Amino acid sequence: MTGGIGIGITLRRMTQGVLLSCFLNSVLAGPLEDGLGAYDHGDYTTALRLLRPLATRGNAYAQYRVGVMCAEGWGVPQDFAQAAAWYRKAADQGLAAAQINLGWLYSYGRGVPQDYAEALRWYRKAADQEIAEAQYLVGVMCAEGWGVPQDYAQAAAWYRKAADQGFAAAQTNLGWLYQHGRGVPQDYAEAVRWYRKAADQGIAEAQYLLGEAYLAGRGVASDYSQAAYWLRKGADQGLDGAQYDLGSAYAEGLGVPQDNAEAVKWYRKAADQGFAEAQVDLGLMYANGRGVPQDDLQAISWYRKAADQGYPRGQLLMGTMQAAGRGVPQDDVQAVQWIRKAANQGLAQAQCILGGAYAVGMGVAKDNVQAEQWYRKAAEQGDSCGKRDKG
Repeated sequence: MTGGIGIGITLRRMTQGVLLSCFLNSVLAGPLEDGLGAYDHGDYTTALRLLRPLATRGNAYAQYRVGVMCAEGWGVPQDFAQAAAWYRKAADQGLAAAQINLGWLYSYGRGVPQDYAEALRWYRKAADQEIAEAQYLVGVMCAEGWGVPQDYAQAAAWYRKAADQGFAAAQTNLGWLYQHGRGVPQDYAEAVRWYRKAADQGIAEAQYLLGEAYLAGRGVASDYSQAAYWLRKGADQGLDGAQYDLGSAYAEGLGVPQDNAEAVKWYRKAADQGFAEAQVDLGLMYANGRGVPQDDLQAISWYRKAADQGYPRGQLLMGTMQAAGRGVPQDDVQAVQWIRKAANQGLAQAQCILGGAYAVGMGVAKDNVQAEQWYRKAAEQGDSCGKRDKG
């Protein structure tokens, strides 16, 4: 995904008919009403029996609901190609819910060839009807460069249309654009304003980003208690970044009482979801016996998980554990290999240590030229070890 958490909110499939009420100003009596009622109560066999004949005769609302049931496998075997066919019939009649779902199928290549340009075309049809969900999706396509050249200014314009209608995902993404100055002037206070609107609607990503804003004092006065409050809301919804930051708050006593056991609990929740930073910090808790019994094997296990994802801190810690023989057999050659991976990603501390390895010939042949090169890389990033060793 391009551009961070705000942009990373994925396209969503409108399968529950949320938009349909926007179009059904009055529900026709008889089979349509009965079929929609059966659908709403989960009686899909009856719904299909009543709605399919209406769909065949051209009723757009029936066509849309039959498409949903085909897409979900409700009352019939799941069949995305049939879903696309029914959505298209309703979409061609201007039903925005069907246009959005047909666009979703094109976005993901379900029942039709994947085609971002075609997906965008259908999203745009619904967006032009002032449907906030569709406006948001057009914004996502512009931000990601899917089916159209990447254009953050256009993304911001579409997000704003949806955000002004109260669509929380668009509010989150628009806040992200303001935070990072993509397509709009960078404005932390404006970012916070949009995050708060979405956070108040219960959007975990917005709660997390609002919590981070309070942590950093970015766009709002620094307030660790408020940071912990919003991070907890996101964390309780299972958002890994919020869980990690809440764990860090407990580890450092920021806005909450310092509590290593609570820190470990939240780090573990994020680490179990594959969040590399949490895996490293959980490993550190085991290495140092904070909140858990000291255990080098557990520490190395968590460092490795992060390292295997390419996370440089995990790679560096794998190297230092290997060099010390903690949790793994002592092996300077393997240690240097891990440290080099981190150094190649620009981690200054790893560059400094790698320079030291070359200076003394630890795990590599002694090479003062290589040592000088790595010290210089570290020093250029302000690493004091690099500056000192460079002389």
